[in-house]
Amino acid sequence: MKELERLYKEIHPKVYAFFFVKTFDKTAAEDLTHDVFYEAVKGLHYFEGHSTLQTWLFSIAKNVLKKYYRSKKYRLRLEKQLAESPSPPSASPEEVYLLKEGTWDLAKRIGRLDDLSREIVILRVYGELSFKEIGDVVGQSENYARVAFHRSKLKLQKETRAEDE
Repeated sequence: MKELERLYKEIHPKVYAFFFVKTFDKTAAEDLTHDVFYEAVKGLHYFEGHSTLQTWLFSIAKNVLKKYYRSKKYRLRLEKQLAESPSPPSASPEEVYLLKEGTWDLAKRIGRLDDLSREIVILRVYGELSFKEIGDVVGQSENYARVAFHRSKLKLQKETRAEDE
């Protein structure tokens, strides 16, 4: 039980960050994170150890996110958010700190990447997965994940420099 608690404490913030960056919604990120761990506990007997537990959890997270995007709840929340304001939702003190540090701007830039590149960057930066684990999650090789991340990073740096000038 202690091992399970340790793993949960280690991986939970990474999964939450993954969802927060994908949804920009604290409540949705919390709900989706809980869903991932619920699904993992429910399906633990299916885990065969062909990958790390973290890789397996992020695979579940990707599927939970896809299910969420297809849900009526997501559409209603998105419509409400768009109707209320084009600006980011009101922020908690933690989110204000992140915004001040330029994270919001980076997240928007990451959001403009193509789907696969965005997925790789988010898994690396916010999920803190290794390139091998990222390759497993996205169905590509470790080298592909490494090169795609490097190219995306260069693109983001170039955009940042161009905007600063």
